[in-house]
Amino acid sequence: MKTLQHLYLAALAALMATAASAQEAPGLDDKINQAFADATGPFVSFIFAPFPGTGFPWIVGWLVVAATVFTLYFAFVQFRFFGHSISLVKGDYSDPNDAGEVSHFQALATALSGTVGLGNIAGVAVAVGIGGPGATFWMIVAGLLGMASKFTECTLGVKYRNEYDDGTVSGGPMYYMSKGFDELGLPGGKILAVLFSIFCILGALGGGNMFQANQAHQQIAGIVGDYPGWITGLVFAVIVFAVIVGGLKSIARVTEKVVPFMGVMYVLAALVIIIMHADQIGWAFGQIFAGAFTGLGVAGGMVGALIQGFRRAAFSNEAGVGSAAIAHSAVRTKEPITEGFVSLLEPFIDTVVICTMTALVIIITQQLIVDPETGNYMLNEAGNAIATVDGNTGVSLTSAAFGSAFNWFPFILAIAVVLFAFSTMISWSYYGLKAWTYLFGEGHTKELVFKIIFCVFVVIGAAANLGPVIDFSDAAIFAMAVVNVFALYFLMKVVRQELASYAERLKSGEIRKFEH
Repeated sequence: MKTLQHLYLAALAALMATAASAQEAPGLDDKINQAFADATGPFVSFIFAPFPGTGFPWIVGWLVVAATVFTLYFAFVQFRFFGHSISLVKGDYSDPNDAGEVSHFQALATALSGTVGLGNIAGVAVAVGIGGPGATFWMIVAGLLGMASKFTECTLGVKYRNEYDDGTVSGGPMYYMSKGFDELGLPGGKILAVLFSIFCILGALGGGNMFQANQAHQQIAGIVGDYPGWITGLVFAVIVFAVIVGGLKSIARVTEKVVPFMGVMYVLAALVIIIMHADQIGWAFGQIFAGAFTGLGVAGGMVGALIQGFRRAAFSNEAGVGSAAIAHSAVRTKEPITEGFVSLLEPFIDTVVICTMTALVIIITQQLIVDPETGNYMLNEAGNAIATVDGNTGVSLTSAAFGSAFNWFPFILAIAVVLFAFSTMISWSYYGLKAWTYLFGEGHTKELVFKIIFCVFVVIGAAANLGPVIDFSDAAIFAMAVVNVFALYFLMKVVRQELASYAERLKSGEIRKFEH
């Protein structure tokens, strides 16, 4: 083990030297960026291309249509079993002797830590800044629909997982594509699984890793002053490695503490601000509903609000992407459907609760400038977004909204962003690892190779200006959704059989609560 640790430290030391020299030679950095952009540009453009004549990316439509199909196919399962989902998370139905590595709550926390993050802070500000308050309404609608997508993919993740003699498990879309398609006599399952795994590894190294390290460094540098990014990257890499080398149980132990802490901290701060502006609450909700159907003068009107709301919800909760099914498949249960119920809480917490809180704070603190004569929102000089106090956008708009109530809150927000980035990295390390072992086989050495590669990319992400790399990795994450949703359409009848069987046994009393 000591040899492996020395190997890891040597790799990081070599990377530090590379990062330092890259910063001294910006010309080389720019050339690498340009070369990468040229090579990957067509793929990125294809994934995020809008429908002709609109600004609506087809990939968002792909996810929203799927969520709507699953909602109708399972007869609004996300509302019918919402209370039962909460009972499962509390452990009321958990048998400690079931196969699996983590509890329902730990699986939910691990999956949430992969989705709750910058999308909830910066992404919502972008949606409201462009689409107006009405974007919030459509974000909530997309979040509620997305609960059915999570339910579908996470049920299948548990049903088709591999369980090993040492108590560990491997599951996720690559397993239900290969095993599920074989079971139904359908061709092409293994091809889909390989494609999904490749996109998952690329997404894990980019959007789930480098982007997070990059944003965390920017937040810290914004408070303490500018300094080399590789220092942040190195600190993060050492901490991330210490957590992920212990496997999923180690990751789950961290996420079950970090996620509730940062989620509660963020929501409480938002609630305090909303209560301080209690007289504005009615007006804010009026703006959300009016903006959803009229646009209130926003560029693009109602359609602009709808596009931004759906887009941000899809980017924030990743329902249909398939990533969460990897974390949820490791749960201790013999009933696959129970993890489907647990997972449907994820878009609710991520999008309906946390994203809405962010939007309400921005609206209620009146960061968006309203024309006093018309009551409509005023546009910026470019005419493509709402004019804001001090011209803030993205994470700085959220920071300004919170800072208007507490001048010290931007410091708390910076801590939240760093925690969000850290928890996202450790969750995506597990997603990438499971895709890696699907392609290259299980084994301690193979796993360690991926973990070292992952941590090396943490340093690269914090040290470099990686615009094209981030665009490409975002596209890879949504390419996962293309493959995953396609497979879900073929496998959703398996989930319906599981649901019917479980619901019948729950009603008859055969499935009952455990005494703990």
